[in-house]
Amino acid sequence: MKIEKKILPGYFDKILSGEKTFELRLADWECTPGDTLLLKEWDSSKKAYTGREVEKKVTYVIKTKDTKLFSPKEIEKYGFQVIAIQ
Repeated sequence: MKIEKKILPGYFDKILSGEKTFELRLADWECTPGDTLLLKEWDSSKKAYTGREVEKKVTYVIKTKDTKLFSPKEIEKYGFQVIAIQ
């Protein structure tokens, strides 16, 4: 499945360069390995797409709502961090 999503310019540039190899998104839509993300650069000040876009294949998805690795107190205190690895 191909899924289109907006992405802000700073994040778009990092994905385009290969520096950013992950996406952190609200899990309000379905995504599975093998899907393609079509990331369309969005200029929030102009409320318009810039015309730049990139496609990336989804290789792994984890949803944290059902992951019981941390207590609510720890999550409230520290939050989460997403770590990209190669």
